[in-house]
Amino acid sequence: MFTSYCPELDVASCGHTPEEAKRNLREVIKIQLEETAKIGTLRDLLAEAGYVIEDEVLKTEKKIVGFEELSISVGVLG
Repeated sequence: MFTSYCPELDVASCGHTPEEAKRNLREVIKIQLEETAKIGTLRDLLAEAGYVIEDEVLKTEKKIVGFEELSISVGVLG
């Protein structure tokens, strides 16, 4: 299984392939945004994530500085 995570919204998902994990994460984010919009808390959610809406444009001061693949080795103690 592969895990995908959106730290800004604190949302995670998973899938059998990296592509499936990403696709599932996009779906979870879409649902979260739609549902918070329905109940009127979308702006609050976005503000907590560091975003603001100015003139109907979503903006943030955050910048992505890099990505790194993680590899974890687990040894057997014995």
